[in-house]
Amino acid sequence: MSLPGDRQRGDASMVNIQPGDIVARKSYGCDIIFRVKAIYENQEKRIIAVLKGVDIRLIADAPIEDLTQIVEIDYSRYRNENMMQNNAKVKNVLEHRKIMRSKGPWRSNALAVPEGEEYFDIPGKVLHIDGDEEYLKKCLDAYRKLKIPHQGFSVPEKEQPKVILYYLQKYQPDILVITGHDGLIKEARDFKNLDNYRNSRHFIETVKVARRFMPGRDDLVIFAGACQSYYEELLAAGANFASSPRRVFIHIFDPVFIVEKIAFTSIKETLTLNDVLSNTVTGVEGVGGIETRGCFRLGYPKSPY
Repeated sequence: MSLPGDRQRGDASMVNIQPGDIVARKSYGCDIIFRVKAIYENQEKRIIAVLKGVDIRLIADAPIEDLTQIVEIDYSRYRNENMMQNNAKVKNVLEHRKIMRSKGPWRSNALAVPEGEEYFDIPGKVLHIDGDEEYLKKCLDAYRKLKIPHQGFSVPEKEQPKVILYYLQKYQPDILVITGHDGLIKEARDFKNLDNYRNSRHFIETVKVARRFMPGRDDLVIFAGACQSYYEELLAAGANFASSPRRVFIHIFDPVFIVEKIAFTSIKETLTLNDVLSNTVTGVEGVGGIETRGCFRLGYPKSPY
C-alpha cells in the first residue's frame, strides 16, 4: 500500500529504526507495509533490515537507508481500513452462502424432507500448515468467522515435508493448506530453476508426501505456496491450487478464501475456476489451479440434541 509523502516520518538517516518498527521501502514507492524483524551488518559493512510483510506473505532484506518509518497514527488508520475490508469480504461470503442454501445441490431432491424438518451441514475440514505463526493466527481467526472446521499448526517450511504425514494421519482433513514464506532469489531471471526460489522445494516435497498419502485430488484438496512460489511445479506435484502464476506476492487470506469455496461447495459440483479465483484478494496473477469438486455434504435428520 503506497502512502503519501506527508504520512511518512522521514528517512532512516534521520530516524533510529529498530526491530518492531513499521516501515516501507522508498525504492519500491512504499508499495508494501513491513514490520522490521531484525537488523544486521552485511559483509560490505552496510546495515540491512530483515522485513516481514504485514498483510503480504513476503520476507525481504533492505538497506536501512532505503526505509522510511510509517507514523503510528497512519499505520493504525491503515490497519483499521484493512480490517474493515476483510470483515466486509467475510460478510459478503456469508451472505452469498445464505442465498445459495436455497438453490441447486444445497437442496437436492434426493434429500427432500418433510416441511418443518431440517438438514445439517458438513463442510470440508481444513488442515493448515504455515511457516509463519503470526500469519497462521490471522488465518485461523478468518476460518472461525467463516465457520470452517479447521486445525492449524506453525511449522518452518523446511520441516513441513517431515511432519505432514503425521498431521494428515491424525486429523484426516478434506482440504490441506501448505504455506508460509517464499520468494525469488534477488536478481533471479530463470523461473524454471528451483534453486532460484527460497522455499518452493519444501512446499513441493510436502505436496508429494501428501499425495502419496491421499492420491485423489478430490479426496484431498491441496492449496500450496506463498509469495512468488513455483506455481507449475506445485501443481505438477499434486496441488489443486497454488501460487504464483505470475510470480507476484500473495495476500495472507488468499488461501482462506479459496478454502471457503471448496469447503462450502457441494460434492456434486465441480468448482468454476473463475468463481474460485475471483473470490481471492490477489486474483489470477497470484493464485491458480485445476478443476476440483467441492467438499460440502448435507445430512438428515438434524438431531434435536
